[in-house]
Amino acid sequence: MLRITDLKLPLDHAEEALPKAIRARLKLSAKEPLSFTVAKRSYDARKRGAILLIYALDIDTPRQAELLQEFADDKNIGPTPDTSYRFVAHAPANLPRRPIVIGTGPCGLFAGLILAQMGFRPIILDRGKAVRERTKDTWDLWRKRNLHPESNVQFGEGGAGTFSDGKLWSQIRDPQHHGRKVLTEFVKAGAPEEILYVSKPHIGTFRLVTMVENMRATIESLGGEIRFSSRVDDLLIDTDAKGKRHVRGVTLHGGEQILADHVVLAIGHSARDTFEMLHARDVYLEAKPFSIGFRVEHPQSIVDRARFGAQAGHPILGAADYKLVHHATGNHAGKGRSVYSFCMCPGGTVVAAMSEPGRVVTNGMSQYSRNERNANAAIVVGIDPVDFAPFDTASDKSTPSPLAGIALQRALESHAYTLGGENYNAPGQLVGDFIAARASREFGEVEPSFKPGVTLGSLDSALPAYAIEAIREALPAFDRQIKGFALHDAVLTGVETRTSSPVRIKRDDSFQSLNTAGLYPAGEGAGYAGGILSAAVDGIKVAEAVALSIATRH
Repeated sequence: MLRITDLKLPLDHAEEALPKAIRARLKLSAKEPLSFTVAKRSYDARKRGAILLIYALDIDTPRQAELLQEFADDKNIGPTPDTSYRFVAHAPANLPRRPIVIGTGPCGLFAGLILAQMGFRPIILDRGKAVRERTKDTWDLWRKRNLHPESNVQFGEGGAGTFSDGKLWSQIRDPQHHGRKVLTEFVKAGAPEEILYVSKPHIGTFRLVTMVENMRATIESLGGEIRFSSRVDDLLIDTDAKGKRHVRGVTLHGGEQILADHVVLAIGHSARDTFEMLHARDVYLEAKPFSIGFRVEHPQSIVDRARFGAQAGHPILGAADYKLVHHATGNHAGKGRSVYSFCMCPGGTVVAAMSEPGRVVTNGMSQYSRNERNANAAIVVGIDPVDFAPFDTASDKSTPSPLAGIALQRALESHAYTLGGENYNAPGQLVGDFIAARASREFGEVEPSFKPGVTLGSLDSALPAYAIEAIREALPAFDRQIKGFALHDAVLTGVETRTSSPVRIKRDDSFQSLNTAGLYPAGEGAGYAGGILSAAVDGIKVAEAVALSIATRH
């Protein structure tokens, strides 16, 4: 087959316009046979009055070889790339120790799935519960203020991505088309087929729940074993005669030991006690940059009008999103800081994402329909390990602790709990009042979606001064890009601290820990991914590394 890219048609083009445009592009007569499939469909909304659809199409025609030669100099016509997935190894008949995967987020699920498909019968451990039990526990916090520390938005089957917008796109380099394998497996598990071709695919929480269950069933049918409420409290590590460290298994909460020579760490960005255990066991860690800020909520209609104009509400376009960046230049503590939107959730809700008692954290979530009244996004400021110094709890400050970013997160989340009233309400402020540096007393036209609730006041103490001043400068600047962004009644809710892992568990070219052989740090928690798709892709890469390591030994 051959592929045409960058074929543009009006948003409301007729059905017959697409094959007609293909024939015109390839100079095919009306009598020549033609069949095609849509490989990708995106849109260009830079001109709101003339929104275009942009297609990439795979064409089946008897004249393929001739056409490829005729259009050899055309960068938008070429052979269809081979995106099929091929297993790198298969399990030996005699497998004395099965590999262990810790975590059932996107990274852990795909690491486990690929290992299972190659016959390695992985043992997959998760500290949380199965997804439906976990959902009940999560709603218990949102509705009744009861936090379950081992079963919540962060911990349990599906990982943090289960309670999100279910975004399935990424900017990672993917020359081996692992992302296609991820999307294909999601479709097998129940995702809509459109995720294979729309430019910004998403699923939403309710669909993710069923998909995760179906993936679990597939892994188990292939001989894999998934154990919930199985928190890993320690690693079994030995040192050989040459001083090289090797992982030999794990110890679960309660004392049970499981032996393994290959352990995948897909623990997510919020497993703070696990990071502490790894640090205590001298696994190589380092602090890494992340971001902190607030969630902002606007009426979705404001974003739709700003992005799509008169075409707002068009079924192909759906609810509009945005991506904003501002570099603070004012004469204040935030000068030089970058402020940007993160994890934008069209037609969604702001959710309580805490995993530790006495702390408040926000995140965003949407359903597949994206039809809630409000749009929300994190508005965050980038921070570096140098900013962690005031929160560094290392006894020897001459050697900064790799866990200092966790200490910063905990301090901000604890203060947010206090500002919210110490009942798991989140602190909030109207955007107009925040810009004017005055406390808010009552809500306006925007009703916040965060549950259990929002306590209005001032957010000035919720983040360090440099972050407050940078965000205060950025909001009016964002209004110049999306008219209405600085709407007085828009609501800021705090705090957003779990944008990415504050720690990187460094690994070598074989995907193993720098100083502990057989230990495979993976995904977002290890600092190698950000979001569902990139985490899943990293899980595939790590599973392949594990499979090759085992296969070469047998």
